[in-house]
Amino acid sequence: MNAPLSPASTLPDAAGATPVMAQFFETKARQPDALVFFRMGDFYELFFEDAEKASAALGITLTARGNHGGQPIPMCGVPVHAAEAYLAKLIRAGFKVAVCEQMEDPAEAKKRGSKSVVRRDVVRVVTPGTLTEDGLLDARGANRLAALAVRAGAAAVAAVELSTGEVECWAVARDSLASALAALGPSEILVPDRLFADEGLNAALRAAGGVVQPMPSALSEPAAAEARLKRLYGVETLDGFGTLTGAEISALGLIAAHLETTQAGKLPALTAPRRAGEADVMAIDPATRASLEIEKSLSGSRDGALLGAIDRTITAPGARLLAARLARPLLDPDAIGVRLDAIAWFLEHRSQRQRLREALRGLGDMARALSRLALGRGGPRDLGCLRDGLSVGGQIAALFADAAGPLEPAPPPEILTAAAALDSARHPRLAEFRRLLDEGLGTDLPLQARDGGFVAAGVRPELDQARALRDDSRRVILALEQRLAAESGVALKVRHNAVLGYFVETTAKAAEPLMTAPLNATFIHRQTLANQIRFTTVELAELDARIAQAAERALAIELATFEAWREVARETAAEIQAAAEGAARLDVAAGQAEWAEDAGATRPILDRSTAFEAEGARHPVVEAAVRRAGEAFTPNDCRLDGAGVAGARLALVTGPNMAGKSTFLRQNALLAVLAQAGCYVPARRLRLGVVDRLFSRVGAGDDLARGRSTFMAEMVETAAILTQATPRSLVILDEIGRGTATYDGLAIAWACAEALHEVNRCRGLFATHYHELAVLEDRLAFVANLSLKAKEWNGDLIFLHEAGPGPADRSYGVQVAKLAGVPPAVVSRAREVLERLEREAGAPAHLDDLPLFAAVAEPAQAAFEASKVEAALADLDPDSMSPREAMDALYRLKGLMR
Repeated sequence: MNAPLSPASTLPDAAGATPVMAQFFETKARQPDALVFFRMGDFYELFFEDAEKASAALGITLTARGNHGGQPIPMCGVPVHAAEAYLAKLIRAGFKVAVCEQMEDPAEAKKRGSKSVVRRDVVRVVTPGTLTEDGLLDARGANRLAALAVRAGAAAVAAVELSTGEVECWAVARDSLASALAALGPSEILVPDRLFADEGLNAALRAAGGVVQPMPSALSEPAAAEARLKRLYGVETLDGFGTLTGAEISALGLIAAHLETTQAGKLPALTAPRRAGEADVMAIDPATRASLEIEKSLSGSRDGALLGAIDRTITAPGARLLAARLARPLLDPDAIGVRLDAIAWFLEHRSQRQRLREALRGLGDMARALSRLALGRGGPRDLGCLRDGLSVGGQIAALFADAAGPLEPAPPPEILTAAAALDSARHPRLAEFRRLLDEGLGTDLPLQARDGGFVAAGVRPELDQARALRDDSRRVILALEQRLAAESGVALKVRHNAVLGYFVETTAKAAEPLMTAPLNATFIHRQTLANQIRFTTVELAELDARIAQAAERALAIELATFEAWREVARETAAEIQAAAEGAARLDVAAGQAEWAEDAGATRPILDRSTAFEAEGARHPVVEAAVRRAGEAFTPNDCRLDGAGVAGARLALVTGPNMAGKSTFLRQNALLAVLAQAGCYVPARRLRLGVVDRLFSRVGAGDDLARGRSTFMAEMVETAAILTQATPRSLVILDEIGRGTATYDGLAIAWACAEALHEVNRCRGLFATHYHELAVLEDRLAFVANLSLKAKEWNGDLIFLHEAGPGPADRSYGVQVAKLAGVPPAVVSRAREVLERLEREAGAPAHLDDLPLFAAVAEPAQAAFEASKVEAALADLDPDSMSPREAMDALYRLKGLMR
């Protein structure tokens, strides 16, 4: 778990502060745990402890400004135009930042008095989960804000992707919180402070990896949470969102409270909460995600991960959708089939696929552009993104309008539904918004609305008139300059700055005639500099006023037009979000067809059995790597069946080091992830009974921060598998027991294999170097031996990477040491020691005499079962009970003890 966001800063007493510093103290009091970016002209300034923290984190100079309480005020600052880059660094460093902007022009403040202070206010609080700017986000990755709540023993997780407006929630069991959070991969997690006493929950938060933000528990109370949720969506009732549980409302209410605080009252454009349940997606715990490298490799990069290997999407939203599907594979074969149908159609219609992918190159990130506009952070380019996106959407919809013919069946529903969402002709409000932008928005768009120039000519007649006066005045100024020079006989220039406006400037020597009669009646002295003297005239002053008014009026009209368009975008948010999602779904389907064609992937067969039948299967990441090296990947078969009918329930995998056991294990687990995510799989054939939980204990690693050795970390993960795996689960285990003494490790591996077979009864692959376990094939009903083959040739070891039936005869560890470059003398000595040990080895343990696991099943099973009292205690939620309910619960517990 990452540390909570920055703790509250300690401020000196505000007594005696200057008006500006008093304003800062007031702002800081409202945001004590945030660094305050205090706008002063063209800079955001930070003061006191904020400045000390920021200067250290950003590597910028810490200076001082004025005094307070007899001490210099520590200060640092960043330019407004470069603030985004500095914000990114601070957020990555674990800070949250309150942006305090100037809410009026300094000239407006002066109207209230010469000593009046410019009005300032916090316009947003930037935290890891509330970023919306492109420069602060990974375009192809999601940035989620998550919240969790526990009410009456039931737990729920909610999440919002503020940059796109997607909201989702689902009720989960408390012991499944780690898997649910890992599937989301949140940047920030909101947690009621009372839950930190739960060590199991703390472990889930640590594994999730996001920055944890403690929240007052009162904010998660159902009544208060429901009220905030209604305000957020502007509704009178939540009935339209389905039957939300109390825990789900609490979790969503925490998000609503956080958004109210951080967005300074601005309402984001959010979708209705999309509800899911534990029964809808495959559970994959954090350790399994890390070892399988599904979304990112162990180094934290997409390169080397499953996602990086199969991603052929064109757009950023498509990439995010693919990542979400891999993170949460489905359990419903019919829903999976809908996705597979779309891929199959694109595989069969290559020309349509290529035209679609070419069109998608012109599509921007409409969902994120809409979110910025809704929150008041967007600009004309975001409107341009929506205009261009809707135009491309119309082209894409036309591609599928005539796809069906007399002899050609219509595209599958996944494609037709997505294309319909992009067709603005089917959605009147979307069509009107598109027409508005097509006619009104210019071509050369500025970043900020205040820069102007984005409204096309002919849209607003009054704007055209103001622009004409503003632009023609440049010609008038030039004509006036030439006339004044001719009349005075002095070489002069008419210039402009923000302080004086327009003025006449000439050199000090040339200005002498202008300061004497009769020219001094026309030229009025304004300013003397070292080498120049500046004047004005009555005509120039009047012209200056007219020009300024024209420019101000033109900008005011453009800003009003922008606000009107922004409001229309908010009102059309649901249709725009649906169009953006439709484009992403088409991008994923076409991209997966592209990858399937390149990789020779096939459509998996999914059902509700407990079968796992893979023929000619390949590891997608490893195969891509060896193909780049010009080599071939050796495919392998794997056949498992939890019922023991079509194959073994548990396969014991043996073979030399480096023979490919870990790759074999991982590739079969990744086949399940790909198939249930609705993707084609790199295999000649795959039949899969849907997997409800996927577990992987592969690779060695310690957890020094929590005081766990490599072996202890391995045992913790193994314990989680043995207590949570069900008959529908798939488990892969690699070399269990290797981190301790030989006999201890063998005993643990033996017992774990028996437990998986007899108690969990799940499909499993169990790689080991304990060849003694091979006898389990004869002792347990549904166990089979597999081995990765290798051959010795002229003293060298050749790996065949082929999996076949039967156990390996040896591990070839000394030969692998030789291949690794261990000095020849050490290798030679190792051979001598090995030969001696093999000659002298007796039978230290009579494994054939060990009792079957079934013979001791009763005491072992008892270890998995909690007492009735413990079970009843686990269901209690003391924080939500009234005194009377607590007393009744106490009597029930006492009754259970009898």
